[in-house]
Amino acid sequence: MPPLLALVVAVAAVSTSAVLVRWTSAGSTVTAFYRVLFTTLLLVPLAGTRYGTAFRRLAPRDGLIAAVTGVALAVHFAAWFESLRWTSVAASVTLVQAQPAFVAVGAWLLLDERVDRRTALGVAVAIGGMALLSAGELVSGAVVTGERPLYGNGLAILGAAAAAAYVLVGRSLRQRVPLLPYVTVVYAACAVALLVTVVGGAVGAASGEGMGAAVAASLFDHPPRDWLLFLAMAIGPGLLGHTVINWALAHVESSVVSVSLLGEPIGATLLGVLLLGERVGAVTLVGGAIVLAGVALTVRARDDADGDGPDPDPAGPHGDEPPDPPE
Repeated sequence: MPPLLALVVAVAAVSTSAVLVRWTSAGSTVTAFYRVLFTTLLLVPLAGTRYGTAFRRLAPRDGLIAAVTGVALAVHFAAWFESLRWTSVAASVTLVQAQPAFVAVGAWLLLDERVDRRTALGVAVAIGGMALLSAGELVSGAVVTGERPLYGNGLAILGAAAAAAYVLVGRSLRQRVPLLPYVTVVYAACAVALLVTVVGGAVGAASGEGMGAAVAASLFDHPPRDWLLFLAMAIGPGLLGHTVINWALAHVESSVVSVSLLGEPIGATLLGVLLLGERVGAVTLVGGAIVLAGVALTVRARDDADGDGPDPDPAGPHGDEPPDPPE
């Protein structure tokens, strides 16, 4: 398959994630847990057979970095999935896609990386778009989708910030570990963090002898439809989308791949309208376009600043991972 066509297929696959989450009846954290768990279980056989040496070479320090990275990823998934319960798919997916702007700010604040004027302009544009998208329709009095859109939009922004933390914390580990072992270890840590959250929430809501039953209900009391949706999230957005994007990175310029990922909010919005009957207001469209324009400018500016060197950022939850070097 031609790389650009493969990239189109991959972006279409990741665009289905928000609708699949909306279709589940399980809680957001439970849904996030099973998406990550099933993705990890699908990766383990391939990663174990091809990269056994890389796993054995992981130092305790690398394990600690993976754990912290996994926790950041868990916050990303939990916040974003919960966001989809309260606001529109268009707003949620667009806001969470603003991760590169947060990466640029975090790298400047925490890693003392230089921010040129184009990057700063891109971040400023993205932030302005986020403000307009988050509150513009509420201020204008337009009809909005979602029970608590401002709350849901805030969760989506938290998800974007957590995704940026995931990228920044995992950067050093990703530079030492091949992609597949890296993703497998971090996803396993993420699954553990989400499992602890699910169990803790069930225990906190129960009392006395009912704790075990509450935990079992939270983890296993789901209709067959939900189990199929959990698996679909792992196979579609989790593997088909992200795996193909990683393959495309070996054949297409990273800037092309990064900008093409901005097609996810567009695809997700169209699916929300067609499959969920959502209404998208003019302010949401304008604000979303501004956010994506700011993100695109930020990505291109950082790519130009990096030149022909390797991408300094590790795997992003929406598939912006640099490819493994040839062995």
